[in-house]
Amino acid sequence: MTYLAPRQGLFAIILLVSFCLQTLLLVISTDQQLSNSRAQKGEQMVAQLIDEARLSLENKDRVSLSVIANRYTSEQDVTRILIKDNNGDILVPVGNAPMQQGDTISQIATKGDAVIGSVALTLKDISKGEIIAMQWPFVIGSMILHLLLWLIYSYIARPTREQINAISRDVQDVHREQYNQFDQRSYDREFERRQSTPAANGEKETGHSNSSLSNGHPLLDSESNAQTDTSAVQKPQPDTRKLDIHSAVNQYVRNQQNQDVTLDGNINGGTTDTDAASNMTDDSLSDNTAHQAVDSNQHANNHASRLSATRAFDSVSVQIVFHDEFNMLERLAPSQRLPYLALCTQLLNQAVTELLKQPLLLGVSVLNEPSFDGSGAYVMLKADNSHAKVALAGVMLAKLYLMLNKIIHDKHIELSRFALPAKAGISDNAQVEAMTHLLDSIGKKEQMLILLPNSGLKQISHHVQVQSVMRPTTVYERECAIFDGANDAMIQRLADVRNAVLMIDDTEA
Repeated sequence: MTYLAPRQGLFAIILLVSFCLQTLLLVISTDQQLSNSRAQKGEQMVAQLIDEARLSLENKDRVSLSVIANRYTSEQDVTRILIKDNNGDILVPVGNAPMQQGDTISQIATKGDAVIGSVALTLKDISKGEIIAMQWPFVIGSMILHLLLWLIYSYIARPTREQINAISRDVQDVHREQYNQFDQRSYDREFERRQSTPAANGEKETGHSNSSLSNGHPLLDSESNAQTDTSAVQKPQPDTRKLDIHSAVNQYVRNQQNQDVTLDGNINGGTTDTDAASNMTDDSLSDNTAHQAVDSNQHANNHASRLSATRAFDSVSVQIVFHDEFNMLERLAPSQRLPYLALCTQLLNQAVTELLKQPLLLGVSVLNEPSFDGSGAYVMLKADNSHAKVALAGVMLAKLYLMLNKIIHDKHIELSRFALPAKAGISDNAQVEAMTHLLDSIGKKEQMLILLPNSGLKQISHHVQVQSVMRPTTVYERECAIFDGANDAMIQRLADVRNAVLMIDDTEA
């Protein structure tokens, strides 16, 4: 028989604690080294930035300062650059510091003895997960080493055959000593009892043969008396407690039977007096229950019809909203916000017009004239016949506008102008409100959400690919799909429509 090593579980716990402490020390030391190197790098970048932007800072040229600062924010460790003038007013804020906090390095920009401004550069905090991912060979090697130590210990520390035999001999010796001590104590108690009882004295006074046998062989005498006492002890005695319990149980059962008979008689005698009241109570209870059941069934049917995957639809709603995490659109001046919204509205209307010219979308019409406001835009598409692919038209329109908005956004950022990324959602009329909440909760920039019944998903399945929401928390998130790509023919068709829309814009410009 093979025995395990002693305290093998405790040794495993010690190795686990050792591995955790080793990994913790690795993370702390690496974090300290990276922090020191990043601090030196940040100071050098701030000094270099001040040298490049000294002239623009003196003239308060925001455009030049923004271009210079954007080059530094392309660094992976830089999250934000803040340039101020000599009065402390912010000239250029660049970066995304509200999303990623870190250490800030500030330095005053001077020209001669005069202070012309200041520069503050924020460096991203070092993530512990990034450190572990960076040092993954060491972590995995340490884990394998500790596992090998545990396996080696479990194999080497097992007791050998000689040790097992020695332990068994020691255990047998201990049991033998305890057994001998117990026999000696029992013999002493028996001998003392015989000497103290009157029966032993009577035996000494009766016959010579019995007394001589008793005196000559005391051990036999004691053994015979012990056997007599043992037989007396082992003689079965009447279990009075057991009989008392059985009699009590029988008495209790008889009393309960008598009470049941009396209760049945009372109930049968008083039934006629309470029939009217019970009938009235039952009628009123059944009426209330019926009304509640009807109301609950109607509510359940309405809710189920909205969530049913087989619900019918003949129109879709395309919602396009801006991905504005910091509410920059509301803070923008009207002189800049209104032209930007007008440009987005013009692009959307031209996209709808050019897209519906496609032979693939024959029979699909638009029901409203969309326009952008602070909350986005809303387009209603309707199928004029049963063969019209209105769901596919909604998906193509949303993807087309996302492609157009991507071009406009990149061009505006290149020219240091205001622009926002967008996200879109496609749903039938029953799920418009649900899609609005989904865009606010799980929607990401440049992403398209789809909430359609099975017939709509089947209509687009030959042209686009979708994926489910990861870890859904609501029913709508479980039913929602995310646009994941399209086939080559669809992408080419959308690219042609996009180019047609942009050519119209160039002609009008």
